[in-house]
Amino acid sequence: MVVNHKIEKRPRGRPQVRCDDDTKSLIIEAANAQFHESGYAAASISAIAQNAGVSTKTLYRLFPTKADLFACMISDRIDRFFLAINPHAHANEDLRTGLERMLTAYGMLTLSDDTINIIRLVIGESDRFPELAASFYERAIVKTNTVMEAWLHEQVERGRIALDDPHAASGMLRGMMVMEPQRAAMLRQKPAPQSEEIRARAKKCADLFLKGCAV
Repeated sequence: MVVNHKIEKRPRGRPQVRCDDDTKSLIIEAANAQFHESGYAAASISAIAQNAGVSTKTLYRLFPTKADLFACMISDRIDRFFLAINPHAHANEDLRTGLERMLTAYGMLTLSDDTINIIRLVIGESDRFPELAASFYERAIVKTNTVMEAWLHEQVERGRIALDDPHAASGMLRGMMVMEPQRAAMLRQKPAPQSEEIRARAKKCADLFLKGCAV
């Protein structure tokens, strides 16, 4: 009896490759590690590409300059913050819960060791590379403040709080939440706060803020 063994045919063409979004994520992760290890000026694009498992040609196709790569790294972190607060998904939550959730998400973003190291890098190298400071300011500080300001403005429109200037109030609220612990961590006088400390601080900040503006 003759048994015919079926030979499985391989699909024609090139092997399946990652999509650009997945490749970008790998490159950003590798860049984050390289920037922290070597700083911005000394960061090696070749090393970033190698650690991400891509060619330098692919990296430059997706990120034409080192400044573009740094900017996208910042945007990637801020996008996670936007997902965490997602005001549309929590439109019906009560005022205190919404404020605590937003402050907690902001604290988790800005008081992480990773963000503190990025801020040190920006401050340390912005004289030589002013594009770093501009990128961080526009993509991190301005964007987070815009989102928080919009949330405060919505609460005013709904008659939940009374504020003359939501923009200024957003800046004060952000400072109250992170300035003291972030400054202590940046100067290496205290470790960055852990998750439970951040949640507790968010609750206290919400209490203080609402006592001053709740209707």
